[in-house]
Formats: sequence, structure tokens, C-alpha cells
Amino acid sequence: MTRSHTIVALVEDRKGVLNRVVSLFRRRGFNIESLTVGRTDVPQISRMTIVIHGTDPIVEQLVKQLYKLIEVLKVSEVNVEESVVRELALIKVNATASTRSEIMQIVDIYRANIVDVTRDSVVIEVTGPQAKVDSLVSLLRGFGIKEVARTGHVAMIRGSMATARASTYFQESDWKNAAATQTTSDSY
Repeated sequence: MTRSHTIVALVEDRKGVLNRVVSLFRRRGFNIESLTVGRTDVPQISRMTIVIHGTDPIVEQLVKQLYKLIEVLKVSEVNVEESVVRELALIKVNATASTRSEIMQIVDIYRANIVDVTRDSVVIEVTGPQAKVDSLVSLLRGFGIKEVARTGHVAMIRGSMATARASTYFQESDWKNAAATQTTSDSY
């Protein structure tokens, strides 16, 4: 049965790594629904959160293929029920003097924030599960959405167990050595 899978990967923060990971999915015919990449608490290590649709055996094979990439350090499939999954969105909405107060009420109900105001628009920041973001976007359509920017999923397992913690792989001296190597030889 095809279902949504959230995969978290720790990778070396080097040129071309994102391209190699995305190419692996592309070559196998997967459409990436969401891809979020950011630095971790360890220099030179990035964390990728990838959301795809597929059957369990196919996604399991894909995880094995990810491990074959030299720059991939750790891969975990995150069970959405046992984790915290959030998305951030910035939504620019038409706002006149007569509609601004109604928009502000909707923003308050969703515990979102207005981060920018101009004469004819407001920019709203909302964080939460995808359904919350979708619901707010749907409500704001009636005012006229000018632009939407969404981060995609970011996921972390609940409780004390780590999804993929970069510092478990390296000593502090390794981080410094990696950082020094990165700055002195940027030839990859």
C-alpha cells in the first residue's frame, strides 16, 4: 500500500550532496513532496527531511540506497505518529482598512503572527502541522493571496530518543578538524 514516508538523513555539508541525494530519488521515479535542508548543531553536517509517497518495501530499499552515498552518515524513517512534524509558511494577503481586523482575528485563532504590514497587504507567519497551514491558507484565499512560501516538513521523534543527532557521530575535535579542512581545501 502506498503511503507517505518521512525520511531524515544526516549528510556532510559539502557541494553536490543535495544534488546526489535528489538524483537518487529522481532515478527511482520518486516525486519528493517536501524537502527541507538545514545545518545541525555540528559544523559541516546538515540534516535533510524528505517526504515521499511509496510502498514500505520500496522506501526501505531507497533508504538502503541512500546509505551507499558516501556523504550520507545516518538515515532514519520517522513515524509521524511518534514524532513532532511542523511546517512554516509565510503568506502575503491583500488587506484593506476594512478587511485588516478580520484577517487579524483569523491570525489570532490560528496562533499565527503578522510579521509585516503595508497599506495594501499583510504577511502572516504560521507554524504547525501541514493541516493547520492548509486550513489557514484556505481561509485567507477569500481575501486574495498574493504569495505563499512554505518550508516543507521538519520532523523530530518525541521523547528522549534522537532521530538523527549529528554530535553522536563526532567528537568536538573532529568538528574543528572538519571545519579547518573545509576552509583550507574547497576543491570537491
